[in-house]
Amino acid sequence: MNIEEFRNYCISKKGVTESFPFDEHTLVFKVMGKMYALCGLERVPTQVNLKCDPERAIALREEYDGVIIPGYHMHKAQWNTLMIEQLPPKLILELIDHSYELVVAKFTKKLKAEFDTLE
Repeated sequence: MNIEEFRNYCISKKGVTESFPFDEHTLVFKVMGKMYALCGLERVPTQVNLKCDPERAIALREEYDGVIIPGYHMHKAQWNTLMIEQLPPKLILELIDHSYELVVAKFTKKLKAEFDTLE
């Protein structure tokens, strides 16, 4: 998977916006204002950060040693950095969905109600 495919999938999800809140090289994806994915556009190899259940994060790091690592500049227990060109696209899509779902599950009642009204 390349960065454009990653971006297209992330932005296609319900309630998602993209922006550059940190600098002109770090693209951030938020669902209802809550960050669920980001990527450094100038990082080589191509790297993205995704939120992850802490236990699953550890298992993924062990299984994909050096290809999935603790989240760069993120809370290490809850974020992973993925070298996306070295991983199966199906796994990346699954991990994007997982990150998105973790964030949506933590919405307040008010935010969840607003989210539910979106198309």
